[in-house]
Amino acid sequence: MSEETLTPRRLRSSLSPSDLAFRVIARSGGGLVLLITGGIGVFLAYQAKPTLQRYGWRFFTEQSWNPEANKIGVAAVLFGTVVIAAIAILIAFPLALWTALYISEWAPRGLKKTLVAVVDLMVAVPSIVYGLWGFFLLQPWVIHVSRWITTWFGWIPLFKVDTDPRAAVFDGATYASSAFIAGIVVAMMVLPIACAVMREVFDQTPQGEREAALALGSTSWGVVQAVVLPFGRGGIIGGTMLGLGRALGETIAVVMIVSPLFEINWHVLQSGSITISSMIALRYGEASGSQLHALMAAGLVLFVITLIVNLIAGFVVARSRSGAGTEI
Repeated sequence: MSEETLTPRRLRSSLSPSDLAFRVIARSGGGLVLLITGGIGVFLAYQAKPTLQRYGWRFFTEQSWNPEANKIGVAAVLFGTVVIAAIAILIAFPLALWTALYISEWAPRGLKKTLVAVVDLMVAVPSIVYGLWGFFLLQPWVIHVSRWITTWFGWIPLFKVDTDPRAAVFDGATYASSAFIAGIVVAMMVLPIACAVMREVFDQTPQGEREAALALGSTSWGVVQAVVLPFGRGGIIGGTMLGLGRALGETIAVVMIVSPLFEINWHVLQSGSITISSMIALRYGEASGSQLHALMAAGLVLFVITLIVNLIAGFVVARSRSGAGTEI
């Protein structure tokens, strides 16, 4: 056989018009999203430049927000944002995970469709409805829970309240409008988003791997531990981070619940807190000139934090993609 016949032939692949159109549309959509996100960041940075130049690092360490006294900083609002978001995630994560597992693994077929519809409807409920629910219905009950927590765990500085929890007359105003109550309300808003993402991933667990685990003698809970949870690791992390992104930027519900306090309040059960988004909503209508630039600077801080959270979430999900760790 001659040497020419053994020479590998170069293969040429050409995309069909439909594939080429899909590639162009997909790349254009992704590029447009990046362009819009970058444009928002550039706009906020340009608007925040006068404030950052004027105050420097003091803008990040100052707690007060008093333009008349030339004291403007985001230390207190940044602390409140992180605290309320952390409380929301600590409450929402276990509820979302167990709800998603129940719907995916144990709910009867007829009830499953109803539960899926209810969770999806909870995502569409406006923020102001959650705020009204939290203010009028939830808060009168939670203040008693806060009193019980500070009575038995007040020796922990985080749960301490500047009042006597065992006093004969209950001082409910001290426990109302707290970061704890706001965190519970935000958790109810975060829960359906995280639950929906987790459930979608759990439902995609290969049926063959479920049956293989059962054939090897696993119980229903054993299948969840050995197959469903490892397969859905990426969805669990992604749903939690998606909920954290909403918790960091929630505005209306927090405005309706918390009592604005421009100082770092370590007592989460006590009245008084503030977040970046709620502060912008409260002060934007009366802001002008330098105050408006200061609000834009605060918005830039929230934008950067949210961007960092999403980047970390994307990195973690990429390293723990759904199904990567499934072993029988």
